[in-house]
Amino acid sequence: MAPGTRTAGAVTAPPGAGYGRRMTSESADPAVPNPLARLAELGLTLPPVVAPLASYVPARRSGTLVFTAGQLPFVDGQLPSAGKVGAQVGPDEAQGLAAVAALNGLAAVHDAVGLDRVVGIVKVVGYVASAPDFTGQPAVVNGASDLLGSVFGPAAAHARSAVGVAALPLDAPVEIELIVEIAP
Repeated sequence: MAPGTRTAGAVTAPPGAGYGRRMTSESADPAVPNPLARLAELGLTLPPVVAPLASYVPARRSGTLVFTAGQLPFVDGQLPSAGKVGAQVGPDEAQGLAAVAALNGLAAVHDAVGLDRVVGIVKVVGYVASAPDFTGQPAVVNGASDLLGSVFGPAAAHARSAVGVAALPLDAPVEIELIVEIAP
């Protein structure tokens, strides 16, 4: 798959697109690329916001922060893979699924306030349904971090947690939460 493309639930960041690198854009502030333009340059589009599976909202604004609910890697309403990372799902596939979940999180943020208002990514929390002996959770959650870096450049530098768990809703391999800062 070509870098920066999305097929069957996998999203890959272009080479060298880590969050510590400056990205080019048409944004008024060169430190914060225009996220919708960057998504288009990467060959990605925001998916529809995934309907909540229980009693919550996909994203909630509080002051200048937007918190997303945990986002599963749904593609066209379906989980492309299920199971534990390190058993039924390989680490590389799980990394791509983390990027898909992050893209779903961006869709929730866009629906709540508009991506053009985002000035930075504050924190990413990644949950990885893990086989008992799997310890590569940080590498899996890099899929989300790298996608955010590709979209927001240096404004994507964030705090992060990568947590191994026994199970996730619907037997999803990964779940991603975002906290983003928006312009007042």
